Amino acid sequence: MPLAKDLLHSSPEEEKWKHWKKRLVQSPNSYFMDVKCPECYKITTVFSYARTVVLCVGCFTVLCELTGGKHITIELHL
Repeated sequence: MPLAKDLLHSSPEEEKWKHWKKRLVQSPNSYFMDVKCPECYKITTVFSYARTVVLCVGCFTVLCELTGGKHITIELHL
């Protein structure tokens, strides 16, 4: 009798939405990303779950806004 769902070989989409400790290979949900300022073109490294508004180091424009979870980048240029 075959199983309806393969527990050892789940799809990448299923693994992405699981809790990080219950994944087949444990990995965190957070990450660092480089955001380029649309005005002065300086690159700022931003944490995905940062708790403050992120400003550009050169011209002090707002790059990311806090949403309660992950940051929303205002304009992302890489």
